[in-house]
Amino acid sequence: MTWIAAVARLRARREPGVLVTVATVRGHAPRDAGAKLVVGRSETWGSIGGGNVEAVAIDRAREMIAASEPEPELMDFALNDKVTNQHGVQCCGGTVQALLEPLPVVRAVAIFGVGHVGLELARILARQDLDLHLIDTRADILTEERLEVLSDAVAQVHTHHTPLLPEEVLEELPPGTHILIMTHDHAEDAALCDAALRTAHLGSIGLIGSAAKWVRFRKRLATEGGHDEAVIDRIKTPIGLADITGKEPATIAVSVAADLLRTFETAEN
Repeated sequence: MTWIAAVARLRARREPGVLVTVATVRGHAPRDAGAKLVVGRSETWGSIGGGNVEAVAIDRAREMIAASEPEPELMDFALNDKVTNQHGVQCCGGTVQALLEPLPVVRAVAIFGVGHVGLELARILARQDLDLHLIDTRADILTEERLEVLSDAVAQVHTHHTPLLPEEVLEELPPGTHILIMTHDHAEDAALCDAALRTAHLGSIGLIGSAAKWVRFRKRLATEGGHDEAVIDRIKTPIGLADITGKEPATIAVSVAADLLRTFETAEN
């Protein structure tokens, strides 16, 4: 498996890892500069030459995986028989510098409803390194032509057309996915709120709408849904920054995106 495929596998599994690259080589060494090794919690892919260099790099990479906020590191290795090594002697005669880069679990966001606001929001979030899920019951909303504006996305964009029950997508989403509910239909929004509260593996839940809408929804979630107040409080509404009051789709999208990014930072601290 190539290192690129290994990184993709870790991302798909939502597992952290470390990419190890031979940054510089002086003299003789087992691998040339540019050789790569991907380290996961229990597996590795590729090689930077084996022996002590690779074993020490793997040990350090797994320490980084276990750390809360790892930073990239450079490690220096002298390949001669005068150096005391943890994992045996490598006496090629040269020196190697390896760069260890953390591969964190990428965040995931799901936008339910890709209308005017939803599409503007997708355009903003697509510039972030995350998994972006776009869900809508209307096939014409998710056409390639309409989503062409996301063609240069940094995010990995996944589309889900669900003609009847968009809430079924919730179970398929990665653990920790942040949910933003903004469909064209209040009945759909209500069903999604109820289902999201019953889906334990999700991250934050946000609902677009007015205070009057939330009063109705909150009552239904308590009486018809049987949710207690603490559970209902998982839903944040309104979403966006309170001091941004414009109603244009692009303005709302900027506000919601900023609020979500602030949620990300708060969760890290």
